[in-house]
Amino acid sequence: MGNQLQNLDYLVFLAYFLIVAGYGYWIYQRKKTANASATDFFLAEGALTWWAIGASLIASNISAEQFIGMSGSGFAMGLAIASYEWMAAATLLVVAVFFMPGYITNRIFTMPQFLEKRYSPLVATMMAVFWLLVYVFVNLTSILYLGAIAVSTISGFSFTACAVFLAVFAIIITLGGMKVIGYTDVIQVAILVLGGLATTYLALDLVAQQFGSQGMWTGLGLLRQQAPEHFHMIFDESNPHYKDLPGLTVLVGAMWIANLNYWGCNQYITQRALGANINTARNGLLFASFLKLLMPIIVVIPGIAAYVLYQKGLFQAEMVNAAGEVKPDRAYPVLLNLLGPGLKGLSFAALTAAIVASLAGKANSIATIFTLDIYNKYMDKTAGEAKQVRIGRYVIIVAMIIAVLVAPQLQKLEQGFQFIQDFTGLISPGVVAIFLLGFFWKRATANAALVAALVTIPLGFAFKAWLPQVPFLDRMGWVFLVLVALMAVISLVDPKSKDNPKAMRVDTDMFRTSPSFTLGALIVIGVLAALYIVFW
Repeated sequence: MGNQLQNLDYLVFLAYFLIVAGYGYWIYQRKKTANASATDFFLAEGALTWWAIGASLIASNISAEQFIGMSGSGFAMGLAIASYEWMAAATLLVVAVFFMPGYITNRIFTMPQFLEKRYSPLVATMMAVFWLLVYVFVNLTSILYLGAIAVSTISGFSFTACAVFLAVFAIIITLGGMKVIGYTDVIQVAILVLGGLATTYLALDLVAQQFGSQGMWTGLGLLRQQAPEHFHMIFDESNPHYKDLPGLTVLVGAMWIANLNYWGCNQYITQRALGANINTARNGLLFASFLKLLMPIIVVIPGIAAYVLYQKGLFQAEMVNAAGEVKPDRAYPVLLNLLGPGLKGLSFAALTAAIVASLAGKANSIATIFTLDIYNKYMDKTAGEAKQVRIGRYVIIVAMIIAVLVAPQLQKLEQGFQFIQDFTGLISPGVVAIFLLGFFWKRATANAALVAALVTIPLGFAFKAWLPQVPFLDRMGWVFLVLVALMAVISLVDPKSKDNPKAMRVDTDMFRTSPSFTLGALIVIGVLAALYIVFW
């Protein structure tokens, strides 16, 4: 697949770039001469509306991982992979109702701040350093790596050129702070949705044409006829993909742990809402939940369409590597190359928007944790807000340079993306156990949290060695239960835990929601129930 972008595609993409980068640079110049506020730079305190928060959440979440990886999974295993998106919609509601009140009421701006207030400075600092290492060397680098591969595949430019371009583009946005990220993310999501839907429409229409008909809805019906095995959400043990999505675990098991870690205990995500009041934050998360319902149409359905087209005889050369193996992750780039001039530029812009928004969001989170939880506490306790903003900008640039240098090394990993997913899954049980007990059990102690943080990765490796046949999500669930039990025992044997001064004071009124939020949440839950009933 070479460079098939036409002049009109470049014009469409250039227009997108100028709009987003121009706005980001304008805000940066304006903030550079104004009295810089650290809370405004890192959190855009009070500046983001609910729709900006919701759009920014999704823009930061959706990247090449979804467009390339999830479309590839749609090609290989079908609609079941959409559980990651649809269960995230339910998780966002839980975070909005139960997590956000605790963060906002207690003026929590970073995840290490929560750990310090609830447990101890040692736990907070240890996790801050750990998160920084993971965010820079795993998350930021992997987003850049996967994004550069995707952009290079479609545009024909070299991997290095694409990596540098994406990093510079993200820096332009990020230097203006969270307000710039939040509002440029609205543009990014609009482009992402429009371009993604254009690709889905074309893929479905092409399916219809291959069977002597036309139209998107006809194509969707043909998908279910031609690939009925690709429209089951819950796998049984006989399914070859059961180890990836082990049955009911996606509904009532450890997928909740993965999602709560990502959406509720992750600076990269929660930061978008921490500067708002509780109602605005909740409505933003509700909006993101609705957008999550839409995502499988954009990233999964095209993969299934590519599978049906491949079975029909199309893309035989493009989908197969030199060794004769079918490579599902090529499904989305193959479909993009079928788009006509202009539409391909729009879809290419959508993919780039998803990657750049994720890079910008991650870089801002890295700057926030380093500046507020490391620099201010251990390097310069008297730093004013202007200096904090300046340090944050330096950190953003340094983090991006590291990502550009490290990203090419991921090509040496045989299964780089799977390695990243497995590593993230190793830490999720410990983080969720520490946060859940910290929020909702007054007797949880700092020593218990410290032990859980230290043993979560070794315990994950131990379970993998002892039970290699058990699906990864199920092993993650067992690790979580062991950690909760361990934290409970350590806390209960400590007599000081009975009157723990660090305990969060939970008021049930904090969990009351507005009528409009309740109605919206019920609609989301109803849609999810219908989807799982229809596609069980």
